[in-house]
Amino acid sequence: MKYLIVGLGNIGPEYVDTRHNIGFMVIDQMAKEENVKFITERHAYYTEVNYKGRTLHLIKPTTYMNLSGKAINYWMQTLKIPIENVLVVVDELALPFGRIQLKPKGGSAGHNGLKNIETMLGSQSYARIRFGIGDNFPRGRQVDYVLSGFDQVEIPELPLLIDKSIEMIKAFSTVGLELAMTRLNK
Repeated sequence: MKYLIVGLGNIGPEYVDTRHNIGFMVIDQMAKEENVKFITERHAYYTEVNYKGRTLHLIKPTTYMNLSGKAINYWMQTLKIPIENVLVVVDELALPFGRIQLKPKGGSAGHNGLKNIETMLGSQSYARIRFGIGDNFPRGRQVDYVLSGFDQVEIPELPLLIDKSIEMIKAFSTVGLELAMTRLNK
């Protein structure tokens, strides 16, 4: 069984450790724990992890957030991975910081990365881990907020939240989406 696990984010040092790059942070930590390195491939940084008889193809799109669908579509086609085996890790303004939710499908909720994925795949029916970043920003300052770093109160909590996201990825690929949601969406 093959799975495509996608961490959304933006490339470049100015985006490292920003709220918008939490997808990259989760995938980076998983690769680190599995002792695998990313290589630069077409449209993405790529590596793979073998876990309980499954191959998890991890990508971090190099297309920038707003063109994430281009990378996902390319890797789905190249690896012949069906949409039901795709999982996207994404920052979520609508969830408070500290809340993480596994979802089977959904709209973009104004997230440009998800909008592009939906356009490129022609579907909203792909699983996602919604990593809550909260919405603590003044009106009209959303871009500044998502491109800012986590605050001093949030930083100590990040490792446990990233670990929970990795647990969701592993559950998705082994016990399936429904059971993973039942067990881990609390």
